[in-house]
Amino acid sequence: MHNTPNKPSDREIIERIIDGDADAFAQILTRYKDYVMGIVSRHVPYDQAEETAHDAFIRAYQSLATFRGKDNFRPWLASIAVRTCYDFWRGRYRSKEVPMSSLTQQHQEWLENVMSDTSDQAFAEHGSRKEAREVLDWALAKLSAEDRMVLELVYLEGLTIREAAELLGWTTANVKVRSLRSRRKLQKLLSGPIGEGMIQ
Repeated sequence: MHNTPNKPSDREIIERIIDGDADAFAQILTRYKDYVMGIVSRHVPYDQAEETAHDAFIRAYQSLATFRGKDNFRPWLASIAVRTCYDFWRGRYRSKEVPMSSLTQQHQEWLENVMSDTSDQAFAEHGSRKEAREVLDWALAKLSAEDRMVLELVYLEGLTIREAAELLGWTTANVKVRSLRSRRKLQKLLSGPIGEGMIQ
């Protein structure tokens, strides 16, 4: 962000915080709260987004010293936000808080319609319905936190392997291998025999 007479740069604010002016972090919060919420809300449940964004800012504050020498604060903060989302899911899966619920009859019918119609246009029309997100959430809940984040970043948000690796702090090789494996797992979940353990 460019420096102006009335608006200090990110680097200037960060230097003030590191030098002991903790109150200056309020300017970072004001400047980036919508940006971080935008990232977080794509990866965690709506009712958990605000708390997760708060956690991300706490991590950013605690890690500001490591930002010294870096050129751009925005991608650095984005990386922290994404990793906070990843840790959110790691905690959820570890404590088994993610409901491994079965699909409803309505979801089963939606999925069968999508699978039986191979045209891209028809798929897009089916995908515009809220059932698409609900079925996807069901399937993502069956995957590990690592698989979930890679799938969301690479396949749902369209990031490159390199971009996803930078956000997650992983090697590109790790992300590439996991993206292929997680996609196969997701496809197996969505295209396997409908009704085998999916319907209550």
